[in-house]
Amino acid sequence: MKNLETIAIRTQYERTDSSEHSVPLYLTSSYVFEDAEDMRSQFAEEKEGHIYSRYANPNVEEFIEKLRLMEGAEAGWATATGMAAVFSCFAGLLKSGDHIVSSRSVFGSTHKLFTEILPKWGIETTYVDAQDLNGFQSAIRPETKILYAETPSNPALEILDLEAIGAICKKNNILFAIDNCFATPILQRPIELGADIVIHSATKYIDGQGRTLGGAILSSKEVIGQIKGFARHSGPALSPFNAWVLSKSIETLSLRMERHSDNALKIAELLEKHEGVQSVRYPFLASHPNHTLAKKQMSLGGGIVTFEIKGGIEAGKQFLDHLKMFSLTANLGDTRSIATHPASTTHSKLHPEERAEVGITDGLVRLSIGLENWKDIWEDIDQALRFLRPK
Repeated sequence: MKNLETIAIRTQYERTDSSEHSVPLYLTSSYVFEDAEDMRSQFAEEKEGHIYSRYANPNVEEFIEKLRLMEGAEAGWATATGMAAVFSCFAGLLKSGDHIVSSRSVFGSTHKLFTEILPKWGIETTYVDAQDLNGFQSAIRPETKILYAETPSNPALEILDLEAIGAICKKNNILFAIDNCFATPILQRPIELGADIVIHSATKYIDGQGRTLGGAILSSKEVIGQIKGFARHSGPALSPFNAWVLSKSIETLSLRMERHSDNALKIAELLEKHEGVQSVRYPFLASHPNHTLAKKQMSLGGGIVTFEIKGGIEAGKQFLDHLKMFSLTANLGDTRSIATHPASTTHSKLHPEERAEVGITDGLVRLSIGLENWKDIWEDIDQALRFLRPK
């Protein structure tokens, strides 16, 4: 199987004696051994098998195997949430005294991890502007172990040059980790472009319906082996039920990402023409500063559109208050369209200067464009914009 759609549907855990068509739920905390020797050999890792669902579970294995194949990785590990995947990656690979170089445009919780949590264990992070290739090279120290980035970034939709940064990492013998949450392997395959590690919040597009939480890390066997050693004993395990839901969701991921992207492009084009909108950012708009790069390393532009409303924070809040169909929630990647005002919600704990550094202005609105008919999506946006009085 070579095509991602077929991999997503036909990769399954082995059937039981019941010959079920759809893989069943394995809701068990532990597993029974044939005898004392079987138990000993599995604990000694001389023999493969299942010991405890914190370590491994058939549903979790099916989910991570699908993502592993779709991302083109040697191995993978699943976690309870996307942020558990981010933290497990760093905690499993780093020690006190190590250093991270990161793109400045990262998710708010990742920023808190870099600035407040990892420093407790003597791990420092240096931020670099996403487009500053020389800055990435200059920030690398002898103790630097990982270069981390999001592309497209949340919520500024900055696009990083994966091949160029991957070459910098290989030259300096450091790992290159990419959060591929916004694109998914359907739209972008970072490992093919030079990344060593791919991280997902499966809570977003991989689930796609706002039902459950999950995370994943994909990389080489050596890297995942180190992360596995940390995760098995610290316990950020994905539940069998959530893994089962996520594995089934992957079967429709390609269809959903195509519809999300088609709808989002239409909405972005209409927003660019609206008199109440100052600017619009979407990777596949010709006006996006990284448009050419986005078209090179992504097959479609994804489902997130951001735009600047005239009038700042109050105008942004008024826009959300007048939406009728959109959901107001902190999630994204749902079948249902979602609107968020980052400056007053998801990134409100950042200082104004910190928000400005990553492109989050007071009037910025993030839209996660869903699978509804695009005409209905636009009608709701348009009527909400009519209530605003630009200042």
